Amino acid sequence: MYAPKFVITNAILKNIGIIEAAKEVIDHAPLLPYYEKQFQKDALVRTVHHGTHIEGNELNESQAEKVIDGQNIVARERDVQEVINYRKVMEQLEQLRITNDQLSITHKVIQDIHQLTVDKILDDEKRGKYRETQVVVKNNQTGQVSFRPPEASEVFDQLTGFLAYLNDPTTEEVHAVLKSGIVHYELARIHPFVDGNGRVARALSTLVLFTNGYDTRRFFSLEEYFDNDADAYYKALQSVFKKDGDLSEWLEYFTKGLAIELSKIKDKVEKISVDGKLRQKLGGKPLLLTDRQLKIIEFIQENGYLQNKMFDSLFPMISEDTVLNEIKELVQKGIIKKQGTTKGAKYVMG
Repeated sequence: MYAPKFVITNAILKNIGIIEAAKEVIDHAPLLPYYEKQFQKDALVRTVHHGTHIEGNELNESQAEKVIDGQNIVARERDVQEVINYRKVMEQLEQLRITNDQLSITHKVIQDIHQLTVDKILDDEKRGKYRETQVVVKNNQTGQVSFRPPEASEVFDQLTGFLAYLNDPTTEEVHAVLKSGIVHYELARIHPFVDGNGRVARALSTLVLFTNGYDTRRFFSLEEYFDNDADAYYKALQSVFKKDGDLSEWLEYFTKGLAIELSKIKDKVEKISVDGKLRQKLGGKPLLLTDRQLKIIEFIQENGYLQNKMFDSLFPMISEDTVLNEIKELVQKGIIKKQGTTKGAKYVMG
């Protein structure tokens, strides 16, 4: 059976420590729903854009976001389709996360993700089918051959051996982040398909994080880290072959990426979290808000203001006096403020 070769270096330990600390803050930050949705949307756009851009997709991030939102843009048809497909892959990962706490990654899971990745790009007989020809891996930035994957005849057996390791109960002792990095490398190394292998490898790596308690509210995008310095990404992957199968350098690189990404998100979260920013107005005292008050703040954040005439749509079947009592407490705490004195008065953020 497959057995990965690596050592837990000081760099890996340091990176995982940073990841765990950032994850703790992000997972427990009492964010407003509006911000949570924005963080998830931002991560999705960055993941889809950079996850396809590193493979040669020519759309910029703004164009990719428009495609994700269902808008039409003028661009190469393949580029648009790749973005559409990779968004569907991310949706599939989320569905798998919801329905499977401890998902076993199987040949079918891998093939289904590949089918989504190359929909309307590869011929039907190649979608979700392991390759029957030899391929080479090239750096899309330089065009240089990075390495030669196993022969086509070895693909199924090598994947089967790797999946046996991955789904073995003893593998649960391997930290989820390291497991994710190992999956990323092995799928890239075996290169089971004629096209789309990089996206499949990164998607499966993310799936391992999602199903092992490291979805981190779906706020992160490792793809941006890889794409921002593609040469370093390919160099880290190649280091395993150059070091006779030792994954240590690759795992240092991989864990550093997640540590950087989660640290950036932690900083953002701390700046806008309900329990971080708003409670400063209370002299550091814990801030306890009702669900209605959170909804009021979210509405004002999203729309800029709230007026009495909007109460019915925001809180159907709730009396105006009840809503005004919720607002009064927010005003007293200095979280929102009232502008004007008539029925047309507006409530804005304080």
